[in-house]
Amino acid sequence: MSSHTSDNTTDAVATTASRVTTTLAHAPRQGQTARRAMLALALACAASPAFAGTSGSVALTTDYLFRGVSQTNQKPALQAGIEYAHDGGFYAGAWGSNVSWLSDTVVVGDDISNSLELDGYLGYRGKAGEIFSYDVGVLTYYYPGSYPSGFNSPNTTEIYVGGTLAASETVSLGLKYSHAVTDLFGYADSDGSGYLDANLNWTFQPGWTLNLHGGKQWIENNEAFEYTDWKLGVTKSFDNGFSVAAAYSDTDAEKALYTNAHNNFLADSAFTLTVSKAF
Repeated sequence: MSSHTSDNTTDAVATTASRVTTTLAHAPRQGQTARRAMLALALACAASPAFAGTSGSVALTTDYLFRGVSQTNQKPALQAGIEYAHDGGFYAGAWGSNVSWLSDTVVVGDDISNSLELDGYLGYRGKAGEIFSYDVGVLTYYYPGSYPSGFNSPNTTEIYVGGTLAASETVSLGLKYSHAVTDLFGYADSDGSGYLDANLNWTFQPGWTLNLHGGKQWIENNEAFEYTDWKLGVTKSFDNGFSVAAAYSDTDAEKALYTNAHNNFLADSAFTLTVSKAF
């Protein structure tokens, strides 16, 4: 997920459950492949032409949190994305990150081989009046790799609708709902799951923004895995496109259900630090 989708950046969109199921098996990680793919995407973003309509970003974070749950076994992640936005409001983009949540579910085994998340999205942004804007679209999360026969695919597609109210020149309030039209990240019979995302951003000093987030994940036919998450953070933006974000997050997810084979509680409280560069 990009700044369009990651919990580690301001105004993250499509930010799911740990995507941990009790039927997953582990395989050797493709670490070098993931690093090379992420480096290629990062270089593509950095080299993208600086003309109106095209933008990109590269980020390094201490932990890739998605809807409050670590996707990298509480380890760092390299992330990059690129987007084209038309003057008429339509936009399309791609984003990627290294991940390990699939391969970390079991310590020994060779049935799953995945270490990369690639996302693609299409949408439309518009305004209704001077202070309200809206955003609708579709987002697909893709996890390339090899999986055992009969394994429920982790690939997921969600449609989303959101609105942002500019309460003042320095305060904005956002609300977004994402609805899964496929099974959600490998959970069996979970199509129709939803995530409600609320955000408040306050620029209390030029370049400094306070970020407040709360979310609720519903998982169809897997109610035990449902949870809420929240985040308190601050972002410092610089004129050269760099930004630094620090955040503290937590969830009420069930520890027994969100602890992986390495005995790490992936939905535990966490402090993250993210450095990003926009192009």
